[in-house]
Amino acid sequence: MTSLDRHPGVRVTVVMPTYNEAANLPRMAELVLDLPIDGLHLKVVDDSSPDGTGRIAEELAEKYNWDGRRRMSVLHRTEKDGLGRAYVAGMSAALEEGADYVVQMDADGSHPVEAVPRMLGTAVASGVGLVVGSRYVEGGSLDAEWGKHRVLLSRFANRYARTVLGTKIRDITAGFNLWSAATLRDIDLATLDSAGYSFQVELKFKAVRAGHSAVEIPIRFEERTEGVSKMNLATQIESAVMPVRLRLRNRRG
Repeated sequence: MTSLDRHPGVRVTVVMPTYNEAANLPRMAELVLDLPIDGLHLKVVDDSSPDGTGRIAEELAEKYNWDGRRRMSVLHRTEKDGLGRAYVAGMSAALEEGADYVVQMDADGSHPVEAVPRMLGTAVASGVGLVVGSRYVEGGSLDAEWGKHRVLLSRFANRYARTVLGTKIRDITAGFNLWSAATLRDIDLATLDSAGYSFQVELKFKAVRAGHSAVEIPIRFEERTEGVSKMNLATQIESAVMPVRLRLRNRRG
């Protein structure tokens, strides 16, 4: 691998929200910080996890921050008010710290860490504001453990949101995304309404509305091996309502 492949001088922050991910975080931190990207930083955003995830994150940061390099940091939040709010906090902090690109990634191992260099390379080469790790473009796939019902539900949610919002992004609900700092600043993270998983849809919609292009690259989405999903009825309802609210709000505008 050449020095150019490692993107010297490019600062990339992976923002990883956590809530009760003590079993997954050590392995995820190792995989992320082992990526061949010189300016990579991992920012864990923990919502006061009762299983000690925040404490483990601090221990990992101490382990990886050596020889004067600050490779990992932890943002502790005192309340659990949704994935979207956690991402806004982490992404805002990354921008304030000078990140050129920000990656959204789950802590449960469902997103393929090895795809990050490919996403970054795509963004740098093409100049697009958003690269989506997509399950629904050619070459993308879902873990067979998901089951037919969940696959159908996921595909329907994407088709529903795309139809309501009139977007061409095939995996608009995807949670594995790389953003340029310029795109996030144009969106103005503080104006986002979504607290839960619909944050993924709102953020992409506003990016496209602001004139930024998106590229989707195929990934394989894996089922988590430890812990439990954070998706509940309230977040599912919010995800169903948000596209309609966005469409109506922009129609009035």
